[in-house]
Amino acid sequence: MKKEYGFYEKIKDWDFSYIKASKESLTNWDMYKVLSENANSKTVALDLGTGGCENVIKSYPNIKMIVATDISDAMIRTAEENLIKSGRKDITLKVMDNLDMDVPKKYFDIVTARHTTIDAKQIYECLKEEGILIVRGVDKLDCWKLKRMFGKGQGYQDLKPISLIDYENILDAGFREVELVPIHVREYYETIEDLYALLNKTPILDDFSEEHSYFNKEQDRLDENILKKYADENTTDKGILLIRRYYGIVAKK
Repeated sequence: MKKEYGFYEKIKDWDFSYIKASKESLTNWDMYKVLSENANSKTVALDLGTGGCENVIKSYPNIKMIVATDISDAMIRTAEENLIKSGRKDITLKVMDNLDMDVPKKYFDIVTARHTTIDAKQIYECLKEEGILIVRGVDKLDCWKLKRMFGKGQGYQDLKPISLIDYENILDAGFREVELVPIHVREYYETIEDLYALLNKTPILDDFSEEHSYFNKEQDRLDENILKKYADENTTDKGILLIRRYYGIVAKK
């Protein structure tokens, strides 16, 4: 996790609003719908990998308290600005490494983690009995055609898909009910510049291994010739197609 720090400090914000794209969800699973079904006015929740807090502000239900964390000081500063604009009073921000969690034991009713690294044992310890963990992750085969053209990417060298690694770790941590759901999405980017912007703001094509726990930001610029070739071969009447593969996990302590 520490090796990812430099990447997210460099990005500094998580604003994708200027990227022109549309999407089609092929799986009827929404982590915030699952969250809302399991939360109430007395719920105390922990959100890991909050980034700029946009998703928490927009999609979290109003509950007793949300502790939203991120390893990056720059991300938390962005989150503070977004939180002030939102007017929400039930969110507390905290700089924290997901793999070195500094939170009380048996304190939270719900823990959420969206597109971030987790330590299932530490999460298990901070949840109350009957507490729930909700994960939405990026799987190995995400953007697979693009990764194959570049010969690298998040989870590219891993033998196991990231979803299975998380699933097994959550089971091993002691959770008694664990459900794994594959999530497929088609995204369409209006221009190659929009796709380029996405790839520069996310670690899709960076050397990241969940299986071996390392992250390496290899280069600042993408090979534009390869990207153009991908765009030429995958342009549709809706835009440049990118097939996304995520996964959802719901686990009960």
